[in-house]
Amino acid sequence: MRGTRRTRLCLAGVMAASALIATPAARAAERTDGHLTDLVNPFIGSQNEGNTFPGATVPFGMVQLSPDTGHSTGYDYTQNRVRGFSLVHLSGVGCRIGGDLPVLPTTGEVTRTDYTRYAAGFSHADEQASPGYYGVGLDSGIRAELTATRRTGVQRYTFPATDRANVLLNAAQALHKPGSSSVEILDDHTVRTEITGHGFCRDTGPYTVYTITRFNRPFTAYGTWDGAAVTPGSRAGRGGAYVRFDTTKDRTVEATTALSYVDARGAAVNLRAAGGGSFDAVRRRAREEWERRLATVRVRGGDPALRRTFYSSLYRSFLAPNIGSDADGRYLGWDRRVHRAERFTYYQNWSLWDTYRTQAQLLALLAPREARDMALSVVKVDEDGGWLPKWGYGPVETNCMSGDPVTPFLTTAYQTGLLKGFEERAYRALRKNADGVPPAGYPGIGREANAEYIAHGYAPFVKDRPLSKLGDSDYHHGASVTLEYALADAVLAQMARGLGHEADAARYAARSRNYRTLFDPSTGFFRARDASGAFTGPADPARSTGFHEGTAWQYQWLVPQDLPGMIGLIGGTRAANERLDTFFAYDRLLADPARTAREVWVHGDAYDYYNADKYNPMNEPDLVAPYTYLATGQPWKTTDVVHAALTLFTDGPTGMTGNDDLGTMSAWNVLSSIGLFPIQPGFNTWGLSTPVFDRVDLTLDRRFWPGGGFTVTAPGTSATDRYVQSVRTDGRPHARTYLTTDALRSLRTVAFTVGPRPSEWGTSPQAVPPVLR
Repeated sequence: MRGTRRTRLCLAGVMAASALIATPAARAAERTDGHLTDLVNPFIGSQNEGNTFPGATVPFGMVQLSPDTGHSTGYDYTQNRVRGFSLVHLSGVGCRIGGDLPVLPTTGEVTRTDYTRYAAGFSHADEQASPGYYGVGLDSGIRAELTATRRTGVQRYTFPATDRANVLLNAAQALHKPGSSSVEILDDHTVRTEITGHGFCRDTGPYTVYTITRFNRPFTAYGTWDGAAVTPGSRAGRGGAYVRFDTTKDRTVEATTALSYVDARGAAVNLRAAGGGSFDAVRRRAREEWERRLATVRVRGGDPALRRTFYSSLYRSFLAPNIGSDADGRYLGWDRRVHRAERFTYYQNWSLWDTYRTQAQLLALLAPREARDMALSVVKVDEDGGWLPKWGYGPVETNCMSGDPVTPFLTTAYQTGLLKGFEERAYRALRKNADGVPPAGYPGIGREANAEYIAHGYAPFVKDRPLSKLGDSDYHHGASVTLEYALADAVLAQMARGLGHEADAARYAARSRNYRTLFDPSTGFFRARDASGAFTGPADPARSTGFHEGTAWQYQWLVPQDLPGMIGLIGGTRAANERLDTFFAYDRLLADPARTAREVWVHGDAYDYYNADKYNPMNEPDLVAPYTYLATGQPWKTTDVVHAALTLFTDGPTGMTGNDDLGTMSAWNVLSSIGLFPIQPGFNTWGLSTPVFDRVDLTLDRRFWPGGGFTVTAPGTSATDRYVQSVRTDGRPHARTYLTTDALRSLRTVAFTVGPRPSEWGTSPQAVPPVLR
């Protein structure tokens, strides 16, 4: 989700296109030993609105303990003052949320309670981060270190020798809109807080975070504050607390903070479940957990910068969704009641408009056990609260973004076998969502424009329609919403057919062709319709209205369920290829891929989605667009476009193509680098393009992927030798431009032969991806 961000992309340090692919010297110098965690740079994306965070967490952890420098999502690499190290951050979102309980070590008397006033300076020269660890030297002479477990954040502060070493716990300030807070000092080791906040891109319902912090040594003094009034010796307050230590002899203080969205007892349960242990022991376990996770993918080839970029993207792909249930299984449902997860872990934080296109498929492949529990969690949102989510933060619906992203998210889980035993439960929730709208008392909007869409075949664009509920409105984006609903109908039809619901399947398949209602023959593009059915907005497709974060140029390719039908509308394959070439500035791309990506695709303001006729590699509607060439008989151009877009990922703070959106862009990088991409999100079709590594070994969970993994090879792949000459699967020729999920279950090898010029591979009419009927 990117609608509120307007930042100019820094062009400094542009990575040369040749750096994308390994050179022979780089291959010879490659090391296959060492730790994969050493290749991860958590600072990537922390500048120019990538909105990532560099702090400590474990895969899908409830806690993301990270520094806040004043940026709306926590950390900005260009800033040099830390307000505190807080518990909750979402990787790469575009709106203010999280930052709960910023904690900061200080020395001397506590006289200021506003964290913008007592913030500590620091230098990047004295800052480091790696998976599961963050450390920084503050200008105050204090060193702060962070690590994490699944439900706790662990801190170590090394103070100068002083009898006034403080730790400030600020319950009243965070990144989100504050509601209420309380703090209580329970004993000489323990502080408890309760924090209620709300907000995101717009206001939302409130949520509450409960924390308990246990220090490894007793306080020598303590106090609390309300507003600016500090009361030494007080045990309770509404604003925050400080605890003091004597570090004249023992200079280190360690603390563990547990989090719960259920209640204070849940925080205490999570604290006990963490098991204690020293900071170094927790850090070691976190690093080992990340090492195991990253080792599911082993690459060979590529220069060091390419490998760092790849593994950093793989790392970010495992940051969310996040554990929402406590160690005893309890979680707060969307009905605001406490439930218990039986035989699964409950997850939360659903950036579905983003993740259904890339990250859902990557997690189904590499983390299927967790992806199964995530899918079950989404079904539980419906069963507990009454409807499926759209964009959920914790136990709250934000209604951020538009369309029907939950359907392809769950049908992806179905197609990859993650819903075994729960298929009908999931289908019932999806059918209800597809055929209706939530009741007025429910906070979510679901398919808000469903009545008009079902009756007339399109969602009307009504620019000034008042919001019916908090968040976005589907009526404000009628054109793109129609395309998103139609895609959701297409993949739901496949699920219905697989479960034997033939009448439903036929109905949804017919609705999946509703994209045709938007086609305006006078312009040759999709166009919004108003409530009366008339085409509306400028005829120029680059200035069209009714498309969410894009124009008709970007959204014309969002018909992966029926590309031949869409191609027929615009005049056939030749016309489609000419339009694609214009869209990608293909002639300029061939001459200078990296510069075209930076200066033509990312035109001026990196987040100006409108008034454009070119590909935007930073935004979700365009993520599948490069793979359209697989359906037009020119698959080599997919490789050209994808490899140019990959140059936007670099290994420094500016090396993220826009916001990461909870792993969406990172997953795009990982999948495109491997050469397998989900070209029909919500179904089982994986498009093929040239990998950027000589070899990729994927180790998969046999409980979900019976083959146990497969190997992708492309020996000699380079900036010049990047075109597919042939593909062999388990030694047999493979002429199609795609593979299915069923094929991946049993395959052991996918072997690309590459060369310096396009070939005939994938150009026959029989090679193109299927139509979903």
